[in-house]
Amino acid sequence: MRIIDLTQTITHNMQVYPGDKPPSLMQSHNISTNGYTNHLLTTGMHAGTHIDGSWHMVDNNKLIADTPLDSLIGKGCIIDIRDISIFSDAQLVREKAASCSIILFYTGYGELFGTSQYLSGYPLVANNVAEVIADMGIKLLGMDSLSPDIEPYETHKTILSKNILIAENLTNLHLLLGEKEFQIIALPLKIAADSAPARIVAIY
Repeated sequence: MRIIDLTQTITHNMQVYPGDKPPSLMQSHNISTNGYTNHLLTTGMHAGTHIDGSWHMVDNNKLIADTPLDSLIGKGCIIDIRDISIFSDAQLVREKAASCSIILFYTGYGELFGTSQYLSGYPLVANNVAEVIADMGIKLLGMDSLSPDIEPYETHKTILSKNILIAENLTNLHLLLGEKEFQIIALPLKIAADSAPARIVAIY
């Protein structure tokens, strides 16, 4: 069995979606002075690798803490959408994701995380693809980029309105290319908020 970590490490002042406030991660106590080590983290829910819950874009007051655990674990598949401005091949999604419950889109941008290049030009997912994902009963869509779309966030709204989760800022997806079968475990913090940072891994 091999486990691949798909999670970006949360660090002080790390790169976030333009307009969001970066996390503050500070050491609050140290062994020499206090006898123990502790850190203080202040962060928005959409920093680093995180999972968008439906309340992020849908006015339903659903907390990410209330997400059923079986929505966070499932058979994954990966679709390579590098060098595509707007991915709209809904038929390819139907074919590739027919036997899985979690779809990952590999954009190649995970390797650019922390650079100015990461903030723009990433492949977008067309709303017709989002509609197919919603119709297929997929549990979660994940990407190694900032977002599957831009304003007015139609893809987000289409997917989240069906209570399908969205994982953003993944990394190491290239290690899954060519793998025919793997499982995804995507566990957000159990927190009373719309969304949450998450630890996401692939197992095969």
